[in-house]
Amino acid sequence: MPSNRPVTRFLDILDNIRLIQGYIQGMDRAAFEADSRTRDAVERCLERLSEAASKLGAQADELAPGLPWSAVRAFGNVLRHAYDQVDPARIWEIATGDLPRMAAAAEAALQRLDKVQDP
Repeated sequence: MPSNRPVTRFLDILDNIRLIQGYIQGMDRAAFEADSRTRDAVERCLERLSEAASKLGAQADELAPGLPWSAVRAFGNVLRHAYDQVDPARIWEIATGDLPRMAAAAEAALQRLDKVQDP
Protein backbone atom coordinates (compact mmCIF):
# COMPACT_ATOMS: atom_id res chain seq x y z
CA MET A 1 0.00 0.00 0.00
CA PRO A 2 1.43 3.41 -0.93
CA SER A 3 2.31 5.79 1.85
CA ASN A 4 -0.25 8.41 2.74
CA ARG A 5 2.71 10.57 3.77
CA PRO A 6 4.96 10.92 0.70
CA VAL A 7 6.57 14.05 2.15
CA THR A 8 7.78 12.05 5.14
CA ARG A 9 9.14 9.29 2.90
CA PHE A 10 11.05 11.70 0.65
CA LEU A 11 12.43 13.41 3.76
CA ASP A 12 13.55 9.98 5.04
CA ILE A 13 15.32 9.40 1.74
CA LEU A 14 17.06 12.77 1.91
CA ASP A 15 18.03 12.31 5.56
CA ASN A 16 19.67 8.97 4.81
CA ILE A 17 21.46 10.34 1.75
CA ARG A 18 22.84 13.18 3.86
CA LEU A 19 23.97 10.72 6.54
CA ILE A 20 25.76 8.64 3.91
CA GLN A 21 27.43 11.73 2.47
CA GLY A 22 28.65 12.66 5.94
CA TYR A 23 29.96 9.17 6.63
CA ILE A 24 32.01 9.02 3.43
CA GLN A 25 33.15 12.64 3.39
CA GLY A 26 36.91 12.82 2.79
CA MET A 27 37.16 9.13 1.89
CA ASP A 28 38.18 7.52 -1.33
CA ARG A 29 37.00 4.08 -2.39
CA ALA A 30 39.98 2.26 -0.86
CA ALA A 31 39.46 3.95 2.51
CA PHE A 32 35.75 3.14 2.37
CA GLU A 33 36.37 -0.51 1.56
CA ALA A 34 38.87 -0.76 4.43
CA ASP A 35 36.50 0.80 6.99
CA SER A 36 33.92 -1.80 8.05
CA ARG A 37 32.10 0.60 10.40
CA THR A 38 31.51 3.12 7.65
CA ARG A 39 30.44 0.38 5.22
CA ASP A 40 27.99 -0.95 7.80
CA ALA A 41 26.59 2.53 8.46
CA VAL A 42 26.17 3.24 4.76
CA GLU A 43 24.51 -0.12 4.16
CA ARG A 44 22.06 0.53 6.99
CA CYS A 45 21.17 3.93 5.55
CA LEU A 46 20.65 2.29 2.16
CA GLU A 47 18.29 -0.22 3.79
CA ARG A 48 16.22 2.61 5.27
CA LEU A 49 16.27 4.48 1.97
CA SER A 50 15.05 1.32 0.21
CA GLU A 51 12.27 0.89 2.76
CA ALA A 52 11.13 4.48 2.26
CA ALA A 53 11.04 3.85 -1.49
CA SER A 54 8.98 0.71 -0.87
CA LYS A 55 6.52 2.66 1.25
CA LEU A 56 6.20 5.25 -1.51
CA GLY A 57 5.30 2.55 -4.02
CA ALA A 58 4.18 3.95 -7.38
CA GLN A 59 4.23 7.46 -5.90
CA ALA A 60 8.02 7.39 -6.20
CA ASP A 61 7.78 6.92 -9.97
CA GLU A 62 5.06 9.56 -10.27
CA LEU A 63 6.71 12.21 -8.11
CA ALA A 64 10.37 11.53 -8.94
CA PRO A 65 10.39 9.97 -12.42
CA GLY A 66 13.49 8.75 -14.15
CA LEU A 67 15.04 6.90 -11.24
CA PRO A 68 15.22 3.11 -11.00
CA TRP A 69 12.81 2.87 -8.06
CA SER A 70 12.20 -0.85 -8.50
CA ALA A 71 15.95 -1.45 -8.25
CA VAL A 72 16.13 0.78 -5.17
CA ARG A 73 13.39 -1.25 -3.51
CA ALA A 74 15.00 -4.54 -4.55
CA PHE A 75 18.41 -3.50 -3.24
CA GLY A 76 17.03 -3.41 0.28
CA ASN A 77 16.24 -7.11 -0.05
CA VAL A 78 19.79 -7.78 -1.22
CA LEU A 79 21.17 -5.96 1.81
CA ARG A 80 18.90 -7.89 4.16
CA HIS A 81 18.96 -11.36 2.64
CA ALA A 82 22.10 -11.62 0.49
CA TYR A 83 24.30 -9.51 2.74
CA ASP A 84 27.22 -11.88 2.24
CA GLN A 85 27.21 -11.12 -1.49
CA VAL A 86 27.21 -7.31 -1.22
CA ASP A 87 30.18 -5.81 -3.05
CA PRO A 88 31.70 -2.82 -1.22
CA ALA A 89 32.72 -1.36 -4.58
CA ARG A 90 29.05 -1.34 -5.64
CA ILE A 91 28.04 0.34 -2.38
CA TRP A 92 30.67 3.01 -3.07
CA GLU A 93 29.34 3.52 -6.61
CA ILE A 94 25.82 3.96 -5.28
CA ALA A 95 26.94 6.36 -2.56
CA THR A 96 29.06 8.54 -4.82
CA GLY A 97 27.33 8.18 -8.16
CA ASP A 98 23.66 7.37 -7.73
CA LEU A 99 22.67 9.15 -4.54
CA PRO A 100 23.36 12.73 -5.63
CA ARG A 101 20.88 12.27 -8.50
CA MET A 102 18.37 10.67 -6.15
CA ALA A 103 18.73 13.56 -3.70
CA ALA A 104 18.00 16.06 -6.46
CA ALA A 105 14.93 14.07 -7.55
CA ALA A 106 13.66 13.80 -3.96
CA GLU A 107 14.09 17.54 -3.43
CA ALA A 108 12.19 18.25 -6.65
CA ALA A 109 9.41 15.89 -5.53
CA LEU A 110 9.18 17.70 -2.21
CA GLN A 111 8.86 21.02 -4.01
CA ARG A 112 6.06 19.58 -6.16
CA LEU A 113 4.33 18.19 -3.09
CA ASP A 114 4.63 21.53 -1.30
CA LYS A 115 2.92 23.27 -4.21
CA VAL A 116 0.15 20.68 -4.21
CA GLN A 117 -0.38 20.97 -0.44
CA ASP A 118 -0.24 24.77 -0.36
CA PRO A 119 -2.36 26.00 -3.29
